[in-house]
Amino acid sequence: MFVTRWGARFRGRHFPVAIGRAGITPDKREGDGATPAGTWRMMEGGYRADRVAMPRAPFPMSPIGPRDLWCDDPGDVAYNHKVCAPFESSHERLRRADGLYDIFIVTDWNWPGAEPGKGSAIFIHCWRGPRKPTAGCLAFRPDHLRLILAHWTPRSRVIVRA
Repeated sequence: MFVTRWGARFRGRHFPVAIGRAGITPDKREGDGATPAGTWRMMEGGYRADRVAMPRAPFPMSPIGPRDLWCDDPGDVAYNHKVCAPFESSHERLRRADGLYDIFIVTDWNWPGAEPGKGSAIFIHCWRGPRKPTAGCLAFRPDHLRLILAHWTPRSRVIVRA
């Protein structure tokens, strides 16, 4: 899948995509609001089983619960990894009220070997709407995300270019 600020192209189709509010950058930093340029793999994912059916994907998809969090504290040993509440360091809730993470995929951007400050939680997830930016992730319409996942293979890659 090839992604630019103008959208994503996958299997001959164009999909609208939301990117980071600061655009696409070759020099990603924690909290900069930018989507990192590069080539990524989709590694594993999660979904809200109380809201959506498990998506078809060629990698593990796990239901998320109310205690599931993602550590975004570069000073913590769990940086850029899933953790469970209670958790004292800075984190993001995976089970959200707004539906952004009803389906989400963890990419291999700075994961699993996380370098502090290079950006955490670069996910592919559901969007707020067209042209509504993310904090650095890629976001798609839920039906488009399901379609992409259904046709994804272990050899597929996400290529993000500025």
